[in-house]
Parts: sequence; C-alpha cells; structure tokens
Amino acid sequence: MDLFEYQGKQFFSEYGLPVSAGEITFTVEEAVDAAQRLGTPVMVKAQVHTGGRGKAGGVKYAATIEDVREHASNIFGLDIKDHVVKRIWIEKASDIEEEYYASFTLDRSAKKHLGMLSAEGGVEIETVAEENPEAIAKVWIDPTSGLTTELVQNWVQSANLPAQAVEGTVRILLDLYQSYVKGDADLVEINPLILTSDGDVHVLDAKVTLDGNSIFRHPEYAEFDKTQTRDERETAAHDRGLQYVGLDGTVGVIANGAGLAMATVDVVNQVGGAAANFLDIGGGANAEVMAGALEVINNDPEVKSIFINIFGGITRGEEVANGIIEALQNVDIEAPIVIRLDGTNADEGRSILHPHLSETLLMAPTMLEAAQQAVDLARKENDK
Repeated sequence: MDLFEYQGKQFFSEYGLPVSAGEITFTVEEAVDAAQRLGTPVMVKAQVHTGGRGKAGGVKYAATIEDVREHASNIFGLDIKDHVVKRIWIEKASDIEEEYYASFTLDRSAKKHLGMLSAEGGVEIETVAEENPEAIAKVWIDPTSGLTTELVQNWVQSANLPAQAVEGTVRILLDLYQSYVKGDADLVEINPLILTSDGDVHVLDAKVTLDGNSIFRHPEYAEFDKTQTRDERETAAHDRGLQYVGLDGTVGVIANGAGLAMATVDVVNQVGGAAANFLDIGGGANAEVMAGALEVINNDPEVKSIFINIFGGITRGEEVANGIIEALQNVDIEAPIVIRLDGTNADEGRSILHPHLSETLLMAPTMLEAAQQAVDLARKENDK
C-alpha cells in the first residue's frame, strides 16, 4: 500500500519522528480554515500517489491566507501524471538550511535491509545515483541483529553531513528503522530530511509503502487501504481478494501464483500479444475464486480473449477443472477462453475439461501454445 504524504507523516509520528503540524483538506474552504488554525506561512501540497508534484505546480508556499485560497483553487483538480488532486495537505512552513535524503528498503539479492543516506536531498535519489553515486552512503542491516547506534553513527559520518546535523540525524534514522521494521513497511523514505535554521533535523516529506499482507497485524491499516488509488477493475478484484493489476492489452490473464502470472504476461508479449491484466488467484482455483476472476476480466471491455494458466501444486488438477466448469456455468463470458492446465493430477483435470471444449473454450498442452492461441483469438475478435 502506497500512502499519501500526510498518511506517511501520521505513520512516522507514531514512531516519534519529528513532522510538521498540518491538516488534510478536501475543499478550498477547508484549506483556508486549516491555514487559519495553523497560522501562516504554510505549504499547500497536493496529495497524490505519484512523484513530481512540485514540477507540476502541486506544491506552493503561501505567505498569506489569500495565497492559500489562490493556490488551493489552482491545485484542486490538477492532473499530475494522470492523478487528479482531490485532497490537499496544509502544513506549517519550515525554514530550511540544508536538505538530505534517508530511506530504508529491502535488498532482496543481499537478503538484508538497505539503508541509504545522502547529503544531497530534495531531488530524486535516482538522479543522485546516476550523476554522483559517491554521494549516497549505504548500509546493509542483518534483520536478525538489527540496527545499532554505533552503526548509524558511522553511517552518518560516511555521508559527510555537517556536525550540527549528526546527532539529530542519528536519532531520526534509529526511529525511522523502527517504523520500517515494526510497521511492516516495504519502503520508508524521507526526501528531504532537513536541517532547519534553528539547527533541528526535521522530516519534511514522507514516502511510505506498507506490506498489504500485514493488515492482520495492523488492523488500523484498513483505513490506509481505503484510500488506495485503483481503477474500477482493480477495485472489483480487491473486493474479491484477488491480486490484480490492470494493463493495456487485449488478452485477459488468470494464473495461480504471482510468479506464474508474471511469466504468463511475459509469454503473451513474447508471441506478439499484450496482456490486459495481471491476475493472481493464489494457491486455490475453486469455483468461487475462478468465478470472481472471470467476472473481473469479463467486465473489461478491452479483453478479447482469456488465457487461464494453472499449474496445480497443492491444488489438484481435477479440482481446478471442476472449478473452471462450475464458474463458467455461473458467469456469462463473452470472450473465448484458452486453458493450460499442468501439475498435480493434470491428466485427470484435462479429462474433465475435454467434453466441454468448443470454439470458445479451448485447451493447449503448453504455456507457449496456449498463449499463441489466446493472442490469435484476441486478434480475430478485435477484427470483427
């Protein structure tokens, strides 16, 4: 789950990180009222799940209430990389002496947590990495041993931050790591982390991605989940507990397992087609799950064919086949379907499916052949 900036700051504050006072608003009048309560000057900041807000005119300094009204009027409804601004964060302005960058994420290849710190904040870290990689101080943390104060002190020294910023940065990094680990986050990022004119180190921005699978440990995350940016297809899939990402192609993809679903999208592209979605139904493929997946894909008008790619593991092939047949009886499918079924008891599953095959329900022995058939069918449907 990607959090809005204001949600990220609420998240950080729970772990003792110093964030600026602010209020979330949904209308111009609410923005003006918030600024009056906070006291000017304030920052007027668009809240969208994308970067580049400042360049797009979504972040403005307001010295007066009149400025707040003007900026809020211009920012509400602003399109920032296809994200329309529907909420604005009004935040007490800070006096900035210097800007830094700090983050924690997972380095999967190293099987360790990765911390990054740079004295060059306020710009995209990718730009710093490309133009001046030596400016990024990195530290790898073994999850079993954690982050120590001594390690953080050495890390901050290696980033060449000024002496007056060292103590505050060490304290913030220790708290930031706690938010990352205890909060079940995939990413916590502060850009910029600032040194104020008073010599304080302060969080000025917040980018947080939480592991959605951790909601059972954090029931309060359900409120964050409600504000996730999803299109109609993704919302329908989410309501059914399906892992779905909408794409721009014409071949609907259903697979069991994230790895197989990604491979299916790739093989559709390999044979000259384009997937309309990534849809992972997980380890099960019973009738209820399959019906939900088919309903989601069937409601996408761009889908011209459907590729069901199932590899039976714990779920047996005959269960998958019976689930598909029952689902097709409950869902009125318009697009032709190609099925590839392999794995545990695949022969039994294919035998169950065979009597039901037709011009609109086909079965192929391999993933490549099934992908090719699905792509060919999508082209034929598209040409009608």
